[in-house]
Amino acid sequence: MNIDIGIIGLTKSGKTTVFNALTRGTADTGSYTPGRPTPHIGVARVPEPRLETLASLLQPKRVVPAEAGYIDIGASVKSLAEDKGIGGELLTRLSNVDALVNVVRAFTDESIPHIEGSLDVERDIATMNLELAFSDLVLLERRLERIGTSLKGARPPERQGLVKEQEMLTRLRASLEKDIPIRELELTTDETRAIAGYQFLTAKPLLIVVNIGEEQLSRAESLEAALNLRYQRPKCRVTTLCGKLEMELAQLDDSAARELRTSYDMSESGFERTIKLSYELLGLISFFSIASGEVKAWSIRSGTSAVKAAGKIHSDMERGFIRAEVISYADLVKCHSLAEARKKGLLRLEGKSYPVKDGDVITFLFNV
Repeated sequence: MNIDIGIIGLTKSGKTTVFNALTRGTADTGSYTPGRPTPHIGVARVPEPRLETLASLLQPKRVVPAEAGYIDIGASVKSLAEDKGIGGELLTRLSNVDALVNVVRAFTDESIPHIEGSLDVERDIATMNLELAFSDLVLLERRLERIGTSLKGARPPERQGLVKEQEMLTRLRASLEKDIPIRELELTTDETRAIAGYQFLTAKPLLIVVNIGEEQLSRAESLEAALNLRYQRPKCRVTTLCGKLEMELAQLDDSAARELRTSYDMSESGFERTIKLSYELLGLISFFSIASGEVKAWSIRSGTSAVKAAGKIHSDMERGFIRAEVISYADLVKCHSLAEARKKGLLRLEGKSYPVKDGDVITFLFNV
């Protein structure tokens, strides 16, 4: 799967700057228009050093990395929830992403005054959490009203399902009113499946990106650690990123970017750190397919079966799945070639139910 990530944040937090940094985009960062009808949309290649090693070993005609899509809405989440027109369309797009990045301002720039008149990272995190909860509460209220209307004329079989849904949504509403996001609730498998169609924003994994200035780079690690002590959860993490610097780095070629990053004592790019944390929050792993002279990286959820992984590549592969020829990345690197791996018996055949592991190199055999 390619993952889609929505970028949110308060006005003048640097959302579009961060968008450009993550996607190597060139969107205008100085012309904010409230309720912009057209969001910024970009795609970034997911960094994967193992893919480069596989390319050198297998010498494929084509190497294809996994991709991450980013969408910068450029509008208040609260205003989108109240708007049934353009805002409603934008909210639908935001609701369909896999995870959210909340850009929180920590940089100082007198030419760009903070909308609250002062910098306060924790206050701004709380404000955005309230906006996300408000959006979900609006959706919950609308659905509960419709259920109430439907119950008036519902027959017994239909009524049972509506009452069950009503009870579940009422519980979600009570949690949100206590400032507990849906992502932190212990839901049963059936409940998780039942609410999936609603695409609640507080149910999505959340990465809080604190947008710092260059003068704060030396303190970034301690700031990140302190904020994670308060906000880190299984589906919520905090990281720091100097949006302005990262946007400049994203426009340079790889060699120049590495040199400049080294001068700032930065071991990895902000994008690499951000996408890595996004993968962790989403529970994603990577596997590599070999077919038709092509080596390609794929992102799937941990625990995905071989037949479902095949389906990520093409529905025909899932439908006509026969078996998967699998070798771990580490074993392939040790053997230096597939032929040598086959001689040593390290290439194994797996069936439909095999849970794909991170780094597996797979050739799917199928017939349709």
